[in-house]
Amino acid sequence: MPHAWARAETLTDTVPSDAFGALRTTWRTFGEGPPLLLVHGLMTAGYSWRYVLEPLGARYRVIVPDLPGSGDTDAPDTSYHPDRLADWIAAFADHLGIRGARTIGNSLGGYLCLRLALRDPGALGPLVDLHSPGVPLLRLHALHAAMSLPFAQGALRRLVHRDPERWVHRNVHYYDETLKSREETRVWAEPLRSDAGVRAFGRILRETLDPAELKGFLRSLEARRDEGLPFPVPLLLLYAETDPIVPPWIGERLHRAIPSARFERVARGSHFAHVDAVERFLPPVLGFLATPVGDP
Repeated sequence: MPHAWARAETLTDTVPSDAFGALRTTWRTFGEGPPLLLVHGLMTAGYSWRYVLEPLGARYRVIVPDLPGSGDTDAPDTSYHPDRLADWIAAFADHLGIRGARTIGNSLGGYLCLRLALRDPGALGPLVDLHSPGVPLLRLHALHAAMSLPFAQGALRRLVHRDPERWVHRNVHYYDETLKSREETRVWAEPLRSDAGVRAFGRILRETLDPAELKGFLRSLEARRDEGLPFPVPLLLLYAETDPIVPPWIGERLHRAIPSARFERVARGSHFAHVDAVERFLPPVLGFLATPVGDP
């Protein structure tokens, strides 16, 4: 499908943060209007938002960073604890002067934005959480155990370096696998060609997706609910019915923990509904983003 990614303005600058220091960061901007921050997920990059740049950019100034260790942003040799990455998103927003902007986070990006909203309620405005994890599934426990073994990082490096594009092709999933493209596979694979990129990827798998952190996060949501506290920002939980990575019942589970949120399902979409279900992704998102910034 055609898209506007090549017409987006590419910017690179050093973004200061307590978690990652002075980090060389790349982001793209497209469109005009109030700022809208798009945060990508695991093993992808800002490029995953390519098909929604034009429809979103018709109403907003879309800002699309590559997270630390992903895309064209540097991969520092440090901890990738989820709170460190969440705080980095706040530092990036502060650096650009868009604190409190409307935000859409996909998968890991959504999880990080949820954590950020709890840690720093003023950092983000109305938030769309698209297919984020929120429950420590058994496969995440198995992954964490495997990545905690002494030889895990070296084994991951050998597996990925054999053929980074093949690795990505086998591990990024759509409900319809024929929707995969060589174009996106090349983009996802690029940071995995370096030792620094593979090291960062391994730490994200082990630290950012730590099941203990997910469990603690869910408990903190339930504690707020039990105290009668709404989520700090307006929140839309959007989950595809045919997501092969994060099943939609996880969205329902999060909704029970965050009853103040809105919950909607997307028919016939994958974990990347903004790629393969654009016409079904946009209506609920655009309707929700019309929420005035600052509304409870």
